[in-house]
Amino acid sequence: MLKSKKVIYFAIFAVILQIFIFNNKTVNTVEAYQTSKAEYVLEVNSGKVFNAVNENEKLPIASTTKIITAITVIENFDLNKIVTVPANCANIEGSSIYLRAGEKISVLDLLYGLMLRSGNDSAETLASTLTTKQNFIELMNKTAKNLGATNTNLVNSHGLHDENHYSTAKDLCLITKHALKNETFSKIVSTKKQTISNDGFDYDRVLINKNKMLSFYEGCTGVKTGYTKKAGRCLVSSVKKNGFEIVAVVINSPEMWERSTELYDNVLNNYTMREVFNSETLNNTIFTDKNNKKFKIECSGSLVYPIKNGCESDIKYMINDVLLEDFIKNPLENGKFKIFDKNELIFSQNIFTMYI
Repeated sequence: MLKSKKVIYFAIFAVILQIFIFNNKTVNTVEAYQTSKAEYVLEVNSGKVFNAVNENEKLPIASTTKIITAITVIENFDLNKIVTVPANCANIEGSSIYLRAGEKISVLDLLYGLMLRSGNDSAETLASTLTTKQNFIELMNKTAKNLGATNTNLVNSHGLHDENHYSTAKDLCLITKHALKNETFSKIVSTKKQTISNDGFDYDRVLINKNKMLSFYEGCTGVKTGYTKKAGRCLVSSVKKNGFEIVAVVINSPEMWERSTELYDNVLNNYTMREVFNSETLNNTIFTDKNNKKFKIECSGSLVYPIKNGCESDIKYMINDVLLEDFIKNPLENGKFKIFDKNELIFSQNIFTMYI
């Protein structure tokens, strides 16, 4: 009889473990191509970090600054507003959509010029006409800090070099993760070609996106390139594919296209998004404690997580700091259900037990 109970217990426990697909959350560093000065690769929905190199080092970020410029505009100003281009904004150095002093143009068109062609004139016009330039820079910094980008300091809207203008790979990833939730931002940065106004002429401007990843990497949805001599080649990109939503940041990356491709391939070829936890399955399972009393566990939430192909993991399932199988032997009225990846907490939810 005792042997029979043990068989039943282990059978039930095996069913529960099938809910909890194993995973390996070790951060990987891929180095076939020259590693960038700083890198950060994040799966947006699960929070899984696949690659981190000098991710908190404060560095010049060139025109990837315009990610912050764009989301600041989108979240705070009227995109249909028509503004007049100031003379000092039309003559700014660097990349341009060739705005003319006195030209009238919508904020939305300026955003396309900003993100597709990296127009420094677009950036300056937005910063100078929607409010004062100083107020706009303060709003950009506030936006970054509110998103947890605590190692970021901005002194302009375009990213031309200044010793006091910097961010980190991790901060850029956090900002981009937030920005991509905005439908307007996502639409703009995923656009390969856009026609915008050209006040005073009988033909429009045609903008071709500088982000080549949109054309050669399947599933790419954005985001922004950047380059100055001090910052080197920078790319913040995003990919949606096979259930993943990934943001990859490379700063001062001599082979930024190849390196970003390699980073994405490493994730998509070696991991699969799987359901690690489903509370509905858990809630519908009947357990038997050591006294042969039946009970159920009530818990909410779910977890889908990147699982390394063919690998078991160090995932642990615990309730009230004891392993799940030990809790089943000695259930308590309520507690906290937690999932750990090695020593890192990746899921936590209250549970309630009910005898039936």
